[in-house]
Amino acid sequence: MSLLRALFSPAPARLAEPDARLALAALLVRVARSDGYISADESLRIDRILMQRHALTASSAAALRQEATVLEADAPDTVRFTRALKAAVPLEDRTALVEALWAVALADGRRDDEEDRMLRLVTSLLGLTDVESALARKRATR
Repeated sequence: MSLLRALFSPAPARLAEPDARLALAALLVRVARSDGYISADESLRIDRILMQRHALTASSAAALRQEATVLEADAPDTVRFTRALKAAVPLEDRTALVEALWAVALADGRRDDEEDRMLRLVTSLLGLTDVESALARKRATR
């Protein structure tokens, strides 16, 4: 079953590791794109996050980001990505996801209202609080 098909199902099953990896990459792309464009700094940050989280080479991370960009464009909403990730990632590890998302949103050196809105939505959908998001944002700026 393809990841996109899984995202469209009413209650997605727990994702296999490659699909969870792709769902995270697509969510990172969605956050980066939420202000209307993806900067080179945001793309590089996405690649670095994917390399660190999944022990990928630079070329593998860039290829995953490209695949995720296509998936993100085809996916109807953010809820499906977060629902799939919420099922795949234990609660105690979700703050690291939000920290990674903040790192991408802040990679271009500015805070954007659309990115802030997207991060508030994603944080809530992942079952985390605004306080947890604020702490993750602080860690992401270090």
